[in-house]
Amino acid sequence: MCTAAHSLSASEKFELVESLLGELAEEEAAGWPVAVLADGLRALERVDAVGAALRGRFLHAFDAQDGSVADGQKTTRTWLVNCLRITKGQAAEYRAIQALGAKHEVLAAGLRDRVLAKSAALLVARWIRAIPEEFRIEAEEILVAAARAGADLRALAAICAWIRERTASNEPDDDPDDDPRLDRGVSLDTTFDGAGVIHGDLTPECTAMVQAVLDALSAPQGGGDLRTRPQRYHDALAEAMRRLLASNLLPQRAGQPVKALAHIHFTELLAMDKDSVLQDTWITAYRAQWAARRAAASVGPGDGGAWLTGDAARAIAFDAMIVPVVTGDIDPDAVEDLISLCVLFDQARHDAPQEGQPEAAASAQTLGLVEQQILAQVIQIVSGPGGLASFLRRNLLGKPLAGPSLPLDVGQTDEIPLHLRRLVSLRDQGCGFPGGCDQPASGCEPHHVVHRADGGPTSLTNLKDYCFWHHHVLLHQLGWTLTVHPDGTSQVTSPGGKIIRSHGPPPQPG
Repeated sequence: MCTAAHSLSASEKFELVESLLGELAEEEAAGWPVAVLADGLRALERVDAVGAALRGRFLHAFDAQDGSVADGQKTTRTWLVNCLRITKGQAAEYRAIQALGAKHEVLAAGLRDRVLAKSAALLVARWIRAIPEEFRIEAEEILVAAARAGADLRALAAICAWIRERTASNEPDDDPDDDPRLDRGVSLDTTFDGAGVIHGDLTPECTAMVQAVLDALSAPQGGGDLRTRPQRYHDALAEAMRRLLASNLLPQRAGQPVKALAHIHFTELLAMDKDSVLQDTWITAYRAQWAARRAAASVGPGDGGAWLTGDAARAIAFDAMIVPVVTGDIDPDAVEDLISLCVLFDQARHDAPQEGQPEAAASAQTLGLVEQQILAQVIQIVSGPGGLASFLRRNLLGKPLAGPSLPLDVGQTDEIPLHLRRLVSLRDQGCGFPGGCDQPASGCEPHHVVHRADGGPTSLTNLKDYCFWHHHVLLHQLGWTLTVHPDGTSQVTSPGGKIIRSHGPPPQPG
């Protein structure tokens, strides 16, 4: 068995492991004895530890060969997120595992020997950073030996603290990797319903400043203020951000001033019109679709906008630059009807009697009726500068959301107007690289799909948002080419002929 396993290639060994784990996953474990289940859970933890050690070695080798660039990704982290389809948090853990193998060889060996669990090894690595560098290897050996002897995490923490205390020095540490300011970070994630979740590790200086701002803005508003302290802190943070946006002190991003986008669905405008004849069920159905889009935006890079419905859409009151964007859905049935009406109009026009003939007046009336029906269908399909959405926005919302509608195509010019930049950001929701990129719209810039030198117009259809690296490095320096298809899907092709699509490959003939 061992001899056969050693004769297998790396790919065959991975297939064997996957196959065995797959067989276990298909077993019905509900009736197994508790002892068997406990042994299985312990075994899985040991497998996880070995897998972590192996993953760290693989990532190190992958990094050394710039493996991410072959798939059009700037870094290994972005490759992990976009090509393995894992979360950013999981990618951060994988990078920490990679660093564990590079900087903590003894701990990595403890993982391979299944002495330490993955989570324990990562935590111990953080503790060891506080120990002077010349004592770290010996400290790791002591801790791994203790773990091998059966010490739990609490005991390992006590040993680590003892070593730190005994090796502490009053001399400054010149190792830049041990600067406590480097162990910092803040992440902002969006939930399914559009709410936000903040996680962070703040430096002492940042903590003091945040504390001062929140305390200053979170004072109770009289004896009737029933908000809890966390709720008052939340409202204080919102107020601080509102004041900062209104201060005009923020730098530009991707050639645009900082702005707050307000997404208002076409159906919301119609619901505000007291004389609307739409049925409640129709509005409810489209609001459900709007909620689905908002939920989808929660896991994408995003355009930085707030998705508003109902009362929130009626009461826009941000002290910041507001950009109104009215969106609507295309009704496929209306498109079919429009095509049929256009064909009927064309036939009627060609069959119309010449002017002066008795049937000419009746024919003109028929053409007029068909033309009215065509215009009615157009209102259901598009919302251009003179369309119904624009009319409702300008007459229902009031300032600052009632400005004139702006063109989506400005012709042959190198200058991309600010409103076009914003619409590209709104449409693409971030970098449009087909292989995936987590750069949000605020960190991207419009790229002419058909280059200006080749006569490409500056229009919404010919612009696509790309981050700086994918735009200037991948497309312009490394020579990848971008193709955007009529249905909106796109693909990039490397100089070597590798194709990365934003969609599935075309079906094979036959």
